[in-house]
Formats: sequence, structure tokens, C-alpha cells
Amino acid sequence: MKCPKCQHTHARVVDSRHVDDLNAIRRRRECEHCGTRFTTFEHIEMSPLIVVKKDGTREQFNREKILNGLVRSCEKRPVRFQKLEEITNQVEWKLRDSGMAEISSRDIGEHVMDLLIDVDQVSYVRFASVYREFKDVDQLLKSMQGIIKDNRRSE
Repeated sequence: MKCPKCQHTHARVVDSRHVDDLNAIRRRRECEHCGTRFTTFEHIEMSPLIVVKKDGTREQFNREKILNGLVRSCEKRPVRFQKLEEITNQVEWKLRDSGMAEISSRDIGEHVMDLLIDVDQVSYVRFASVYREFKDVDQLLKSMQGIIKDNRRSE
């Protein structure tokens, strides 16, 4: 680690702390040459995931898009934000564990819906209506009938 003041390459670690919200470690360092103290952060470096969208374009995976979609679908519903973050984390880790560098947006949406239906069915229908781009009420009713059948089977 280079000192920001003298560019010397040897610095000792004075203090280390976990930074929970950033999933990182904060290290306070002191240059052995000039005594300047400075802070560094260590982050986990993950390989990038590429999302292949419906129109064939590609973009880097952004977990905030999933979280924002979940927040919108759960507005005015009794679903805690912490649960939405858990769903987002589960989806991201499932994608990363797959070992694939490119993931279709369709697969991402399906993973989200698989988890959301067990949390709140109204939010699921809201999310599905946007994700599956329902063209009319008939498509919405078919989706809801599937939920009703599943509920009856589980009773």
C-alpha cells in the first residue's frame, strides 16, 4: 500500500474494523517512512454478471434494480424492507452460484417471483403483471387462478 503523501510502499495497520453496510473492512494505516496516517477499505471483488435483456442487449447486473422492483410491488403491503433485501440477496447469490457469466432477465424475474409468492401474494401479482407484461385482464386472471389453485392444494 503506497502512502498518499510520500509514496513509500510500507505502512503498518494501526486499526481494522468491519464496515457492515459496505461488506468491507476499514483499515487505519501509518506510513513507516513519514508517519502519515491514512484509511483504506478492502472489498470483496466479485466477477461481473451480465444480464441479457429481452431485446438482446446486455448490461451489468445491478441488484438495486431488483430491490427497486420489489419495493414498488410491495407498496402499501405489510412486507418489511428487510425481507425485500433478503430476497434480493438470495436471487443474487443464486445467480452467482450458477457459475454462468451471462444470465437472462427472464431467469432473474422467475427467481424473484418464486421467492415473492411465498412472502405476499398481492405483491407477487403486482410484480408479475409488470414482469410478464400482462396485456389484458384475462392474463392477470389466469395468473391469479394459478395462485388460488396452489392455495387450495396446500390447505
